[in-house]
Amino acid sequence: MRRLVGKTLVWGLFFTVVLGGMAMAQDKTKIGVIVVDVQGDFTKLKNGSLAVDGTDEAYIKAVADSTKRLKDAGYPIYATQDWHPKDHASFFTNHKGKKAFDVIKLHGKDQVLWPPHCVQKTPGAEILIDNKLFTAVVKKGMDPKYDSYSGFQDDGGKKTDMDKLLKKEKVNKVVVYGIATDYCVRATAIDAAAAGYKVVMIKNLSRGVAPDTSQKAIDEMKAKGIIILDDLDLEKIKAN
Repeated sequence: MRRLVGKTLVWGLFFTVVLGGMAMAQDKTKIGVIVVDVQGDFTKLKNGSLAVDGTDEAYIKAVADSTKRLKDAGYPIYATQDWHPKDHASFFTNHKGKKAFDVIKLHGKDQVLWPPHCVQKTPGAEILIDNKLFTAVVKKGMDPKYDSYSGFQDDGGKKTDMDKLLKKEKVNKVVVYGIATDYCVRATAIDAAAAGYKVVMIKNLSRGVAPDTSQKAIDEMKAKGIIILDDLDLEKIKAN
């Protein structure tokens, strides 16, 4: 009987330690949110110079409401903001004889030439979500020589403050959504995964430039281990 009681106590202690360790591991998960480039020039709502389909008033409201919900749940929220100088190399107007959406070689890479957009201190560069929701706004694309899709670095490899800010809050899982699925959302999510963060991308809170490139971006994100959720679901975000 004593032997049986002893074994029971040992197994009880074992399960307590294991389950307690698992609970502690779960408790160490800290979730942050990155809202990507929800700016006037990317939206139909503001007749932006580089407006993406589906970025009407209803979309902006959905993003705003979802962001507030995440803020109320206690998650730190970070925004990315394109913040280009007038002479930015990605603008077709800065390349003589070129048209919008022409592709050139820039620093050995293909560069799409965009209409001027999100120029510093212009209405089109403004974020359309209440800035009081954000722990920080990370500006990108300020170097005139390099385009910048990712919230973590530009095409020249220069880092933004995003990684430092997330680490300061001890974030190790990020939720990513915004504009555009096939460009800045994709690049931000993939760079987050490469930096060691668990990543969840919310499909219906994002909008893409084109259906085919958006689907390709989603497939690429999945291949990198990024979780794609159709809609905002706090329980699924915690579980994945």
